[in-house]
Amino acid sequence: MQQPLQITQHNISLSEAAETRIRDRAAKLELFSKRIISCHVTIDVPHHHKQKGEAFEVHIAINLPGEELMIRHEPDEELNVAIRDAFDAAERRLKEHAERRGGEARLHNR
Repeated sequence: MQQPLQITQHNISLSEAAETRIRDRAAKLELFSKRIISCHVTIDVPHHHKQKGEAFEVHIAINLPGEELMIRHEPDEELNVAIRDAFDAAERRLKEHAERRGGEARLHNR
C-alpha cells in the first residue's frame, strides 16, 4: 500500500486486539493486488437495539489506480465475525478485479 491504513471508529472504541486483527487482514489484501494505493476501514455501531443488541458494521474502501472498491457487508452482532466477513468479501472483490484486469491485458496483447 502506498498510503498507511486508515481505521475510523463510529460509536465504538476498538480494542487493541480488534485493531491488530484489522491491520493484519488489511496487510493480507496486498497478496491479492499489488496495485492498492490505500485502504480505509470504518467500524460502526449505528443502532443499539434492546432486543437484538449491537450490530457491528464494517465498511472497507480500497483505492486502486483509477478505481475505488467499496465493500459493505451485512452487520453482525459479533465484531470479529463482522471483520472476518468484510475482509473475506474484500478479498473476493480484489480477486475478481485482478481476473478482469488480467483478461483485459490478454485481450490487448493479441
